[in-house]
Amino acid sequence: MFNRLPKGIQALLWLNGGLFLLQKLLDPSGASFAAFYLWPLGLSPDALGVDSLPFGIGFQPWQLLTYGFLHAGIEHIFFNMLALFMFGAPLEYTWGTQRFITYYLVCVVGAGLTYLGWAAAMGISTPVLGASGGVFGLLLAYGMFYPRQQVMLLFPPIPMTARTLVIGYGALELLMGVTGIGGNIAHFAHLGGMLFGWLMIRYWRGQPPFSKRPRGGFRR
Repeated sequence: MFNRLPKGIQALLWLNGGLFLLQKLLDPSGASFAAFYLWPLGLSPDALGVDSLPFGIGFQPWQLLTYGFLHAGIEHIFFNMLALFMFGAPLEYTWGTQRFITYYLVCVVGAGLTYLGWAAAMGISTPVLGASGGVFGLLLAYGMFYPRQQVMLLFPPIPMTARTLVIGYGALELLMGVTGIGGNIAHFAHLGGMLFGWLMIRYWRGQPPFSKRPRGGFRR
């Protein structure tokens, strides 16, 4: 079954799974991978209540990609990879591998940029990691391309259309992000993944705020 998946999905599953195993086998505490988490801008020792910053703490440009391939625990990676498989495979079959990977990485970076902005505005000093920003971008695209497709929630098991799922998740993430409900979850990173995914699709389609694309371009 795994070999029947499109190549981009296979690569992302292997990469995320392999790095998660390395995290847990080499350093269960995660300290050795701290340089690859996404750290807020302008972090200082005072913000953390320490005398000096350990190695790896502090923003670096590469973190806008690397944070999206690391996970905090088995539950974290399981649900992200399940959503990647469910929503990503149909999109890769539709777009092709190159366009799919491009879209996914744009969503990961966009989610990271959104988190950095939110963290700076709110004075947050906590790093973020996980594929959720890219996954929420895929969820947005799935809802746009297959709006009437029936999907089933896991908890609770309620059937609904993909469009309803996207609108519901987006509204819930916004509510939880603004109110702070939901614990230590980067809700605005999720919303950033959706926003940048929407912008990428608008760009490919030549729709505002972007100029029209040449005829024969991406229209779906």
